[in-house]
Amino acid sequence: MPPTVDIALPPPALEASAHSRELAERIANIVAEEGGWITFTRFMELALYAPGFGYYSAGSHKIGAAGDFITAPEISPMFARCLAMQARQVLEQTGGEVLELGPGTGLLAVDLFAELKAQGAAPSRYRLLEVSPELRERQQALVEERHPGDAGRFEWIDRLPERVDGLVLANEVLDVLPCALVHREAGEVLERGVVVTEAGFGWEGMAIPEGELKRQAAAVLPAGDYPYLTEINLAAQALVRSVAASLGRGLALFIDYGFAQSEYYHPQRAAGTLRCHYRHRYHNDPFFMPGLQDITSHVDFTAMARAAQSAGAEVMGYTTQAHFLISCGLAVLVSEGDPNMTLSRLKATSAVHRLINPSEMGEMFKVLGIGRGVDSPLLGFQSARPLPLGLAEQEEPFG
Repeated sequence: MPPTVDIALPPPALEASAHSRELAERIANIVAEEGGWITFTRFMELALYAPGFGYYSAGSHKIGAAGDFITAPEISPMFARCLAMQARQVLEQTGGEVLELGPGTGLLAVDLFAELKAQGAAPSRYRLLEVSPELRERQQALVEERHPGDAGRFEWIDRLPERVDGLVLANEVLDVLPCALVHREAGEVLERGVVVTEAGFGWEGMAIPEGELKRQAAAVLPAGDYPYLTEINLAAQALVRSVAASLGRGLALFIDYGFAQSEYYHPQRAAGTLRCHYRHRYHNDPFFMPGLQDITSHVDFTAMARAAQSAGAEVMGYTTQAHFLISCGLAVLVSEGDPNMTLSRLKATSAVHRLINPSEMGEMFKVLGIGRGVDSPLLGFQSARPLPLGLAEQEEPFG
């Protein structure tokens, strides 16, 4: 792991520090119980999702100004309005529902529903799959506040339905699923795991057992014997595969930061993409204050596309967030409020420039669409600049 970024991180409150220490002790006990070594996948799972203590299972504010990071729905309601244009196209074909995975604060849900309702295309049911009790409470309160007359259309669920007809949304979900760390050193490929030392948690590599992780590591690591650290996210692949298998007639959109495989595992990206978020600062030390910070990794969209195809879904498109939103009519929607607003002015002066600016979310964030039983071209990919995914059976970029 590269050295931790040397930045000043604000100290947590005493109660939060005590919470983190207790979670760290629990994780240390699990390390001891499991033989003195656990995979990083296991550590990340505990740090984020341990019941009552993990980052997404405890009660701290995570998203927004009072939290640790901000997502596109909090930046501008235009994000939801653009997605509503794509949602309407799918719902008109399928007559289905909207299912949102990991709905965060719930702002995307209420804004998207409001826009669809204004267009006369409100779904009969909007389901939200949320694992965080604290976030679920915030979502429910926001729905009651914004849509009291339609609150009955919103339904919270604990697991993926067996069949979904309509639109599935996953905005910044794949990046927080526990990933494996694979490290090549001295020509040997190891799985990086976590041990307990006198100074706290530490790193130790172990041979990768036979199985899918070893197979994928052999396939994606660039040639050479120089040190190379990267992530492989089998859990994210499994989620995409499950979503693809559950699609009856519908479209699933995965929006996240990441790359196609050729760029993700580029020889120059030898330090991986692991990133931690704390109080709107980021660094690369996952052992800092367990339970108080988010831990993420970028998404290998090629692996996600292959997972969808393995479950019988079709890859409908892959492009940048900027091009997807523009294809969904971002400039037209903004000009409704300001007839003098051109796309060039939008990029330079508007609050939504963060959504499309190449130096912020516009290029780093990608949109992958997978579907079954829906007609193409889809609005968000119809005029978007297509990006290659590098799938074996794909000779031309999607478009």
